[in-house]
Amino acid sequence: MARRYDPDRRRRIIDAAIRVVGAKGIAGLSHRSVAAEADVPLGSTTYHFKTLDELMVAALRQANEGFAKLIAARGALEDPRSDLAAELAGLTGEWLAGDRTGVELEYELYLAALRRPALRPVAAEWCQDLAERIAHRTDPVTARALVALLDGICLQVLLTGTAYDEEYAREVMARVIP
Repeated sequence: MARRYDPDRRRRIIDAAIRVVGAKGIAGLSHRSVAAEADVPLGSTTYHFKTLDELMVAALRQANEGFAKLIAARGALEDPRSDLAAELAGLTGEWLAGDRTGVELEYELYLAALRRPALRPVAAEWCQDLAERIAHRTDPVTARALVALLDGICLQVLLTGTAYDEEYAREVMARVIP
């Protein structure tokens, strides 16, 4: 039997892994569960991703693209005349108001780096990328502090189920920005 050319298979496997983690958490992720979700043979998942860590790295990278796309779409971080604290608070509110499952999934994969060293560089890339974008408007130390503050605010909203308070976020970020 001839091998079928399927250029999107790798991406479909990553998408399926994201859906599996979204539905069952990290504990529900296996090559078998992803293959079933992607409707591909089990061998396809292990061909593209030798280990679950490799698959989680790819899923986290793809999940991280969501916030980066939102930043690029708004373009406000590049405008030196805009209120940086208001822009960051607005971006965060827009992100949290979107697909909540996607946000929770992104944080679940992000926090999985605590126990899975292979994920740490990807989590660090996300923090570094955001800090670099913010540093164009402020200094690098303040940019890193703002990323940490945003992370903390997002985690509190996700873990407590409370509504995101954009005005509070803007106010505390303004206190950090010189």
